[in-house]
Amino acid sequence: MFRQRSDLPLEHDPSSRFLPWLIALMVYLAVLALASALTLGDAIGRWNQELTGALTVQIAPLTGADGGAAESRARRDKALALLRGTPGLVRVEPLDEERIAALLEPWLGPGNVGAGLPLPQIIDVEIAADADIDVAALSARLSTAVPGATVDDHGEWLHDLVTLARSIELAAAAAVLLIGLTAVITVVFVTRTGLAVHHQVIEMLHLIGARDSYVAKQFQFHALALGLRGGLLGLALAVITLVAIGLVGREVEAVLMPRLSLSAGQWIVIALVPVTAAAIAMITARVTVLRALAKMP
Repeated sequence: MFRQRSDLPLEHDPSSRFLPWLIALMVYLAVLALASALTLGDAIGRWNQELTGALTVQIAPLTGADGGAAESRARRDKALALLRGTPGLVRVEPLDEERIAALLEPWLGPGNVGAGLPLPQIIDVEIAADADIDVAALSARLSTAVPGATVDDHGEWLHDLVTLARSIELAAAAAVLLIGLTAVITVVFVTRTGLAVHHQVIEMLHLIGARDSYVAKQFQFHALALGLRGGLLGLALAVITLVAIGLVGREVEAVLMPRLSLSAGQWIVIALVPVTAAAIAMITARVTVLRALAKMP
């Protein structure tokens, strides 16, 4: 599609044979890094949406003679009354034993949450969007009314988790930039090698009146064709890898694990990576040739 009539046998250059494979590797790594950054961005938004404005109240189980079901329900009802009487809390919902057992199973293993295991009481609380709740004061009131009750606002560990995710996201973006820089350096090296190999032919073309732009056009379309060839190969391998990771990820039941599920717009962005790589190769080749020819007598 991009093949032009050429007076230079660029297709037979030894250095050109390796360029598509190098670009394929760079596109493969760039797509994986970009997909990681996009996935983490979605995960951060999901974590903030699901966990910000929510509280989890946990009431430790009693031990000994007073640790019966009736006493546990009484402690839970007392905590529910206090929470439902607190302004700014729009939803206060206790979790039943089945849901609590389901939450504990990933940590204790299937079948290990038996009837004899004392389970804590857990209450899910939602805060109104415009409410200003003093979590520390609420926790103190609750622990006074119901000894053993604690309030978790998810703030501290959510902040640490988001900070870690942001750091990985920035590292992935930096990796994409470094891969792009490496691609530029690689194309510059291959183009200069081609100029050196075909130096005599280029001088002959100058003698018969060929302009620098004519010579540069041959190098740039050659680089564009090689870039597209390698970029599409790298994209295909990256998509296969992403699909495989997504299939494996479905088997992992983790609420906070980022789901590798990209939107249509994000897939379009990823599909543009090989096109961008080919455009970078074309522009780099043109600029390199023009600068080199400008120094020739």
